[in-house]
Amino acid sequence: MTRLFLLAALFCLPAGAQAADYAVVHAGRLLAFPGEEARSDQTVIIKDGMVERVAAGFIGQDEIGASADDTVAVHDLKNMFVMPGLIDGHVHILSENNPRARLQRVEMSEADLAIAGAGFAEKTLMAGFTTVRDVGAGSSDAIFALRDGIARGDVPGPRLFASGATISVTGGHGDGTQGYTDEIAELLHSKGVCDGVGECRKAVREQVRRGADHIKLTATAGVLSNTAAGLEQQFFDDELKAIMDSAHAMGRKVTAHAHGVNGINAALRAGVDSIEHGTYLDNESIRLFKRTGAYLVPTLLAGATVVEWAEDPTSFLLPPQRAKALQVGPVMHDMAKRAHEGGVKIAFGTDTGVSKHGENAREFALLVSAGMTPMEAIRAATVAGADNLGKSDVLGSIAPGKYGDLVAVEGDPLSDVTELEDIDFVMKEGVVYKRP
Repeated sequence: MTRLFLLAALFCLPAGAQAADYAVVHAGRLLAFPGEEARSDQTVIIKDGMVERVAAGFIGQDEIGASADDTVAVHDLKNMFVMPGLIDGHVHILSENNPRARLQRVEMSEADLAIAGAGFAEKTLMAGFTTVRDVGAGSSDAIFALRDGIARGDVPGPRLFASGATISVTGGHGDGTQGYTDEIAELLHSKGVCDGVGECRKAVREQVRRGADHIKLTATAGVLSNTAAGLEQQFFDDELKAIMDSAHAMGRKVTAHAHGVNGINAALRAGVDSIEHGTYLDNESIRLFKRTGAYLVPTLLAGATVVEWAEDPTSFLLPPQRAKALQVGPVMHDMAKRAHEGGVKIAFGTDTGVSKHGENAREFALLVSAGMTPMEAIRAATVAGADNLGKSDVLGSIAPGKYGDLVAVEGDPLSDVTELEDIDFVMKEGVVYKRP
């Protein structure tokens, strides 16, 4: 077979097509490792979906080392700012909040959820997020089917890491049966609900058996659960320890939804790897974060979204949800600011599914308004995001041996981070899904 050269953006591979043996990206500016300086006039060479090397200048076709039988696609991004694919560490890819959400829980089958999730996954990928962590998709196997379908190339979407069912106490945030009749609640009963040390260990092991990549628990009550149960700790300390130990013994990281300070600190003391939201963290929380090395995923977009809903008297929020939204949303910005100033490690996450899929990048401006520089916010969605997942060996930067995940914009996101709300070019594992 003769070598095939596909030149410039007009001739790059159509979305979802099989990758060429080599993908060559000519980048006008390249932020290969967020946190370090962006460099001008660089070439990224990707072989079989993985970065082979990064070189200064625009490398010619005869210099990449391809054989006569290799296909080569050359992508001209000489007028663009190129950086690693983005990572959202907190999404719910199978759903999106809407006025019918409570009815949809009893109307939609697992197949329906998987199809809806495929649509949301494509929107997410087109927004520049080539990797996401789903942190709670109920007891349905749809999340694992979607994850595996994306990995096979059956449907376009970001690389997906899934927790399966959320580990929750009976009646707590993550149970999800509040407000339904007993008969319906029994049908909706989550495989992650547990009470007591023994049940908590079993619930964790059950998620691992189902195929979970990590474990998600609700250490405190939450905003969108339909119960007036406050926002504080719901698991007892011995239950939290059982969850952490069981997950870690089976090689899984653990992240905890936590708003109230007692729940945040209890989860950190028990050995959690990351905290989602962290709304009421205090100085002791910051000390614990720094001592344990746990990440904070602030999800400021979720806070802003629920406040918008709560301030609209015609929105679909139920009374307990509205009250908690008005309590939590306004203080999340200050929380992120104090955590950043205190030296807490921050990873990017949006809680998308609360907000609309495909709008994940709105989180960048919120992080910057909370005191992060654009570079720090980008690092949170790349280098730190990969470390939070335990995948720094293959994700988070553009370097040899890592996935060929690249995004590009025409502007400069280091000057105006909102440029990332309109990604112009998306490549995942050497395949182009979006182009100018």
